[in-house]
Amino acid sequence: MSEPEEPASSPKFQRCFMERKMSAMACTIFNELRLEGKLCDVIVKVNGMEFNAHKNILCGCSAYFRALFTSEWNNSERRVYNIPGVSPDMMRLIIEYAYTRIVPVTTENVQQLLAAADQFSIMGIVRACCEFLAGQLCLLNCIGICKFADFFSCSELRQRAYVYILHNFDDMVRTSEEFLELSLSELCGIIEKDDLNVKQEEVVYEAVQRWIAHEPQQRKKHIVVLLPKIRLALMTADYFMNNVKNNTLVKDNEECKPVIINALKAMYDLNMNGPSNDFTNPLTRPRLPFAILLAIGGWSGGSPTNGIEAYDARADRWVNVTREEESPRAYHGAAYLNGFVYCVGGFDSVDYFNSVRKFNPTTRTWHQVAPMHSRRCYVSVTVLDGHIYAMGGFDGYMRLNTAERYEPDTNQWTLIATMHEQRSDASSTTLHDKVYICGGFNGNECLFTAECYSPQTNQWTLIAPMRSRRSGVGVIAYGEHVYSVGGFDGANRLRNAEAYNPQTNTWRAVPTMFNPRSNFGIEVVDDLLFVVGGFNGFTTTFNVECYDEKTDEWYDAHDMGIFRSALSCCVVPGLANVSDYAAPRDALQIQREELKLSTSNSLLSV
Repeated sequence: MSEPEEPASSPKFQRCFMERKMSAMACTIFNELRLEGKLCDVIVKVNGMEFNAHKNILCGCSAYFRALFTSEWNNSERRVYNIPGVSPDMMRLIIEYAYTRIVPVTTENVQQLLAAADQFSIMGIVRACCEFLAGQLCLLNCIGICKFADFFSCSELRQRAYVYILHNFDDMVRTSEEFLELSLSELCGIIEKDDLNVKQEEVVYEAVQRWIAHEPQQRKKHIVVLLPKIRLALMTADYFMNNVKNNTLVKDNEECKPVIINALKAMYDLNMNGPSNDFTNPLTRPRLPFAILLAIGGWSGGSPTNGIEAYDARADRWVNVTREEESPRAYHGAAYLNGFVYCVGGFDSVDYFNSVRKFNPTTRTWHQVAPMHSRRCYVSVTVLDGHIYAMGGFDGYMRLNTAERYEPDTNQWTLIATMHEQRSDASSTTLHDKVYICGGFNGNECLFTAECYSPQTNQWTLIAPMRSRRSGVGVIAYGEHVYSVGGFDGANRLRNAEAYNPQTNTWRAVPTMFNPRSNFGIEVVDDLLFVVGGFNGFTTTFNVECYDEKTDEWYDAHDMGIFRSALSCCVVPGLANVSDYAAPRDALQIQREELKLSTSNSLLSV
């Protein structure tokens, strides 16, 4: 196992873990007695070094010592025990832990300490070592930690390390020497997983090639086993033909031919018929998404909706994940922070809200948190440095220039400096430690002004104005720019978009969307900028499209299931239960979804 990374601030990283079973007073007294050699009834010898101790104390933390001291063949009068298989340093830490319930875990001792704790069945130290190793996971050591945890049956640590491998596969295979030492079965187990986080299957193929190249003579025969684990039909046709089909290892192995033929057939079907809902073919089955885009609430059919849909970017499918206990809300803001989705302010056709609710996507439950200082409909919401910012909006009487910041640890909102303009129906984002807000409506006109906020100085600064007036605009940081998309200029819903460069304080034009829209959702998922729903000047829409800055083009994405505007979107990464929000991958999941759909349809028809 590679050494865990250490923080730059300390040459020798260390954490002290404490687990209390006795009172602090009892721990102190018994440890003083041990150090003074009083009332001790056992001597533990390790490589000639002696440790005085009390049998009762050692039995209290170790099943090994309990069995050693109480077994039938043991002489109860015996005082000296020679303990093999452990170093004096480790025994000293174990005995100190038995008395104090404190253990220092360092990068230097963690492997030996976990092995010793496992030998002596001291679960408190095992947990401390596992917690330490989990905190040290990085691209260079994740495979080693996973194997180490597997050897000592530390299932939780193994799972965390394995998830780290899956989530960081692309970066890991390019930097990890441990990756090259995987066995064939271990590599197969990783690359066949649905939750392997890769945006293109080319990454998996190139990882396989790198693994084979490490020991080409011994491993080249394994290409026939590894190739079917790759979702070959999801590659671009050019890449498949040039890099896979014409690869020497593949061409020279007769057993690879059926795999190549099946992949070509599957690619042809995809090209002719488009993506299918049948994900049972392993060559075309999309990986599970690492991040889910949630479209929350909005205005639909003349009234607000509580509908929540999750977008699975890898399958290009929307999944309805609405929880009926959530009340309808529109013209609100949504933000993801520290494992929760926050729904901020908004309007339900009667009330203007200052209330804030947070959603736990793991337990799928809602909780109320502290309300804002002001009611805010048409609010702009973003996240920076562990805080949620809520800016502008309409309180039922006037357009606001006030802004406030939420601290989740204290559950409190704090007012910050006011903006230069009153802004409702604006939109905001963060880039390079600053908050940007663009456009909006001040009660008289649609705005083309924009400004940024620095938390360090608590000041707003006007930046270069946009090229177009934009109310109901979508603003998002994408790459190194702030994008301002669509909106309403006072006369028309807009298709055009522009991007702001903070370095030059200038805006440049971006290719226009296929559809005009205002009051839509906007987010970045898998390096693509998505615009979701909105109002096109005539009706609310369920249309979705995405922009790729690499090609500088827009593409159609799958439509939502709900027509709506005034919705808000946020992205939720790394969910353990991501399959609850993704398009079903296997036959059993599909049957369940169809059953849910038919049940809901029958309920609707009653």
